[in-house]
Amino acid sequence: MSTLLWIILATIFVSLIAFIGIITLFFKEKLLKKILLFLIALSAGALMGGAFLHLIPEAIEEFTSETVFISVLLGFVLFFLIEKILHWRHCHEGECPIHTFAYINLFGDSVHNFLDGLIIASGFIIDIKLGIITTLAIALHEIPQEIGDFGVLVYAGFKKMKALLFNFLTALTAILGGLIGFFLSNYTSNLAMFLVPFAAGGFIYIAASDLIPEIRKETQIKKSALVFITFIIGILIMYALKFISV
Repeated sequence: MSTLLWIILATIFVSLIAFIGIITLFFKEKLLKKILLFLIALSAGALMGGAFLHLIPEAIEEFTSETVFISVLLGFVLFFLIEKILHWRHCHEGECPIHTFAYINLFGDSVHNFLDGLIIASGFIIDIKLGIITTLAIALHEIPQEIGDFGVLVYAGFKKMKALLFNFLTALTAILGGLIGFFLSNYTSNLAMFLVPFAAGGFIYIAASDLIPEIRKETQIKKSALVFITFIIGILIMYALKFISV
């Protein structure tokens, strides 16, 4: 299977996760919050594991350590900047206090998903296995995010079907990002390798500034322990993927 086909299939898969918001129709709010907490923990572990166990080591094989860590830092800073400029934040509880925030949230998601597409493309261009790992890390993050984003739109006044449609339309920018990333790589040979540590910085930012603070809010000792174990499982999944050949 060609690299371009892998990229298209991976970005379509990530885009379809937008429809996961529909599961909120079948769960009570209290149960949904419990499920989300564990999904967030798994996502945080997968993003950290993907960054430190796959993306950064892969980049160090190609560039000097200084170049790699500057790229990681740039990725971290850019994701922070995007979040500040757009006043965009994830809303995992399903409710946000500002109703007009919905359209800013949609725009922010479009930008974020476009970057996800670029990152997925860069992974597949370098190595099919790295592309699959990157896609998995992004997908695990998208699940709790998309459920939260669906809740934001409904809370802001969108009808549920309209919220699902708009969420999906913003998710499609991942496919655009993947295609642009693939075709630009033909003209800029180092683009893919630069995006790998850059993506690592983004992964670290999302996990450290957004997801981990959410799971730290849990105060019950037993549940906190289970959430922490789930976080470790996310890391271990990424570690196990190091030994799977594709």
